[in-house]
Amino acid sequence: MEQTVNVNEVSRISAGTVIKGEITSPNDIRIDGRFDGQVCSKGRVVVGEKAVVKGDVICQNVDFWGSMKGNFYVKDTLALKSTCKVDGDLNTRRLQMDLDAVFNGNCRMISETEFAKLTEPIVGSVPKAPAPAPAAAPAAPAAPAATAPEAPAQPQSRLRPFGK
Repeated sequence: MEQTVNVNEVSRISAGTVIKGEITSPNDIRIDGRFDGQVCSKGRVVVGEKAVVKGDVICQNVDFWGSMKGNFYVKDTLALKSTCKVDGDLNTRRLQMDLDAVFNGNCRMISETEFAKLTEPIVGSVPKAPAPAPAAAPAAPAAPAATAPEAPAQPQSRLRPFGK
């Protein structure tokens, strides 16, 4: 059965965009630009034909068409498509490789337990989001303001609105 994906829950790096750093997401990620760093997703990572990734990708599943220098840590299925070029190591439970896909490195078939052991030191280094600040205590009721003396009434203008 095909899993449906809400497009509003897919993080996307569009073509022409360059990002350096770390991405951590509970949702799917689509990369069509350039990414230097570490990608962590609890879902699927899709990398387009013109995308360039330098760094590690850690996720549930991958569909990879682009270019990469780095390592894959995939809990389930890694699909290397015909236009891809990968320089790095593959650590995955299942591998699908199209004709004409280019891969230079080592491949290790791993179990889910091995995935957890391999990625714990890597994912453990990713900083967690700070906890929300506690709610502020309710403000004390304001003291009644002193009343200022009334200003004298302004004289009425003799000007009429334009057009009347």
